[in-house]
Amino acid sequence: MTVPVQAQPPSFSADEFRQALGMFATGVTIVTARAADGSLVGLTANSFNSVSLSPPLVLWSLALSAGSMPTLSTGSHYAINILSASQKELAERFAKKRDDRWQDVAFTEGIGGAPVLAGAAASFECFNRSRYDEGDHVIFVGEVERCSHTPGASPLLFHGGRFYTEHPL
Repeated sequence: MTVPVQAQPPSFSADEFRQALGMFATGVTIVTARAADGSLVGLTANSFNSVSLSPPLVLWSLALSAGSMPTLSTGSHYAINILSASQKELAERFAKKRDDRWQDVAFTEGIGGAPVLAGAAASFECFNRSRYDEGDHVIFVGEVERCSHTPGASPLLFHGGRFYTEHPL
């Protein structure tokens, strides 16, 4: 048997792939940073995962076409804010292109000026350690310099194109 040296073309459509991916329940985050000109950047992302405990590393990904790509790919720091169940409106706000997305958003300034959102279930303040171009996205690996969490906070979850809150079994 000959082993192929590269992947075969997909046997499914992009829509089928998206629907299948939607079956994986995830938490919801807002990645935040401060641009060189002092402006705030933030976007909703569910492509977050832990990488290593020592050193403490996390990853997330961003579309190459994202308007925030120049700031996030060149900045030294960003924060990953894991949203709590009460922050659904914030997740929706930061998922859309809006000029007023930061209006009335409570935050503290973290390392490198990255906003740390008030009310988040957890936050990770990261040094922008490395980036990997893969397909139509960039995978960011952040070295966590500071983290915090709210004990007992219920996370905001995303599954099948809808938001959920946790329901213990």
